[in-house]
Amino acid sequence: MLIELRIRNFAVADDVTVSLGGGLNVLTGETGAGKSILVDALSLLLGERASSDDVRTGTDRAVVEAVFDVSARPDLVRRLDALGLPSEEGLLILRREVQAEGRNRAWVNGSPSTATVVGELGSRLVDLHGQHEHQTLLSRAAQRDMLDAFAGAGTTAARVTDAHADLRAARGRLDTHLERVRELESRGDFLRFQLGEIEDAEIEAGEYERLRDESARLEHARELAEAAGRAHEVLYGGDDAVSDRLAEVRHELRQAARIDRALEDLAKLVDDAYHATVEAGRASSRYSDAVEMDPERLAELQRRLDTLFRLKRKYGPEIDDVLATAERLRREVAELDDAEADASELEQAVEAARTRLADAAGELSAARTEAAARLRASVEPLLTELGMSGAVFEVNLESLEEIGAGGAERVEFLVSLNPGFPPRALARVASGGELSRVMLALKTVLAEVDVVPTLVFDEIDAGIGGEVATAVARKLEGLGRAHQVFVITHLPQLASRASEHLFVRKAETGGVAATRVERLDGDARVREIARMLGGDPESEASREHARELLGTR
Repeated sequence: MLIELRIRNFAVADDVTVSLGGGLNVLTGETGAGKSILVDALSLLLGERASSDDVRTGTDRAVVEAVFDVSARPDLVRRLDALGLPSEEGLLILRREVQAEGRNRAWVNGSPSTATVVGELGSRLVDLHGQHEHQTLLSRAAQRDMLDAFAGAGTTAARVTDAHADLRAARGRLDTHLERVRELESRGDFLRFQLGEIEDAEIEAGEYERLRDESARLEHARELAEAAGRAHEVLYGGDDAVSDRLAEVRHELRQAARIDRALEDLAKLVDDAYHATVEAGRASSRYSDAVEMDPERLAELQRRLDTLFRLKRKYGPEIDDVLATAERLRREVAELDDAEADASELEQAVEAARTRLADAAGELSAARTEAAARLRASVEPLLTELGMSGAVFEVNLESLEEIGAGGAERVEFLVSLNPGFPPRALARVASGGELSRVMLALKTVLAEVDVVPTLVFDEIDAGIGGEVATAVARKLEGLGRAHQVFVITHLPQLASRASEHLFVRKAETGGVAATRVERLDGDARVREIARMLGGDPESEASREHARELLGTR
């Protein structure tokens, strides 16, 4: 519910704060006092385009701010969370600022936002009827949702939406799979050739390094044998070998150590060197004797290494990479081999999702068809009662070629206000007053299922009076039991039924016109009703007439 509307430097309003209550709120005042300014300002919070012309003369910016009680709207709190905007203990504060020069700005609960977001949130809370763009019931989506709610088919409609999402997801999975299959099939022979080339080589992990080392030994076998043989001769086997000379030094130091024990450590070092030299000499001999000269094995190794090198160059750079490529190729070939079975399974999933969607959409269509007839039967008598005798109201259910997220048909409310003329879309009803009364009839019938809490009617009293005016007033009062209703009116019959009566007057501030809004009650309200009745508000007869209309004395 709209608790408060604040306007600063907007058009002729310099500083206006309007507090609204539940039920029926009316705004009255002399022609030209600025009643429409409040609706124009409120429309900014519903997403209407801002203009620098809206900024009051002599000021640099206009500000419009509305405070809503959203404690009963957890959906809005969730939406704020999704937008990353703060929530304010059951309140929602929307604000737009229009600059005379420069960029316009918007806020939600004090946090910078965009006019689009402010308009989205505002449209969830306020339905504005009159000569304004932002009327919820003029959109086909809103009309569809209203019909579904009137039919009690909200759950079924949600099932259709979910089933449609499931079908789209299933189709997406199938399309992705088929695209992947086409890609694999286009190079299937090449994939199999590559995999066969690697698998035929029967590569083992670490094989390349092992064969490379063996090949190097065979290629340099003679050099290796000769080097080991020379080492054996020098260290142990030849004349004047290192081991022989170390043996002499070893003996001398042992003898000297018997005289001076300080030489024992040195004698031990030489002793160790002697044994190490002897072992190295013998090992060199064994290595030299073991070296093989095998040209055939060398040729075999070089052929194998050539094969591995070629595979590394194509699929490497290393053997591990070649093996990883083989594993990837196996998966792709297996995927291609299993593609037909997988496609069949995915196609079955698509068909199952399509069946679920068709079933849910069929159930929804039946509910809509029944509700459309009921809605027409409920709305048309109200149109007659509201001064539009002979008006025709229809709900057009146009079948779609393909079931969508909203069902199997396009929903649109049509109306004809002149006998003999075919019904047209609500958005094409020319008169603002007539459109407002059509909306009043719809809102009256849909009051219990309409989730928008605040309804604003502008120009609803245009061109009506007498019994029609009384009927409009009675319907608006009844609508106020289910919604907060705000009406700008010239009709005393309507103003007298309000639970809150606001009065607009024009004043001057510093020689410049300014709009003022005040709450009327008691005798002040009686005088205003008397003025609206066309009499002298100071005349006791006029005031008595006003009291009768108000039901008070």
